[in-house]
Amino acid sequence: MGRFPAKIDYENIRNARISENQARLASLGLQKTISELRSMTTPVKSPKRKYVKADCSSAPLRRSNRLKQVNPSSPDGLIPVRRSLRLPSDLSPKSPNGEEKEKRPANAPYVDVSLCYSPEVSSETRCRSKGRGSVYDPVFGICCHFCRQKKLCGEEDCKRCNDLDVDQPCLGKTDCSVCHSTNGVLCRACLKVRYGEEMEEVRENKQWKCPHCIEEEGTRPYWICNSSLCLKKRKMVPTGIAIFRARELGYDSVAHLMMDELQRRAEKV
Repeated sequence: MGRFPAKIDYENIRNARISENQARLASLGLQKTISELRSMTTPVKSPKRKYVKADCSSAPLRRSNRLKQVNPSSPDGLIPVRRSLRLPSDLSPKSPNGEEKEKRPANAPYVDVSLCYSPEVSSETRCRSKGRGSVYDPVFGICCHFCRQKKLCGEEDCKRCNDLDVDQPCLGKTDCSVCHSTNGVLCRACLKVRYGEEMEEVRENKQWKCPHCIEEEGTRPYWICNSSLCLKKRKMVPTGIAIFRARELGYDSVAHLMMDELQRRAEKV
């Protein structure tokens, strides 16, 4: 009960001091100055600008030289066609008589040279290493299924990449003896790193099969294609650069590491 009078006295003293301070500020003219400062610091809202759509109907449309089909470096100013998407009748799977013809290897796809243009490849710009190659060529280059690099190979005796002979297979890319599809096209580096095989051995083995065909036959359990595209189709996370981890654990390639991991998972289930 004794606390309430003390509280009331404290509030009265506080209110008296506030009134005294306000009177002192008013006598000094500071109260008006404070209000002016507040009005000065208050941000003024700028009026909203109305959006006016520019009329571009009268202006000429801008197009790149590629869309205009114009090549500044060409004498006639036209860009030649880069690739023929249709196979001619003599290379189609079936002849006019209905007879099936031999399918071309995946490392020797057909290119209509008369409809294609490719810059000259000099020996100075060619990659002399036997890896993925260093010259990108959208016409004569063959895309690797794993790294998806469409480059000319670095094999010295490859007539396709050296002489641009489209009738010859690329010696720096593999070809599956069963499917002859792009799934079996691997460059030298990916073949070694991802599957632990050498290009010379694959080239001599005329019955070489890609991982897709090996999995379909079931002759090598848990040996699968470990490309990012195929792993995503399996709802699996791509391995990325896993060759260093595989070699640290004593495996020859990433495929051997994955085969062992898949086998252990199946045994646990």
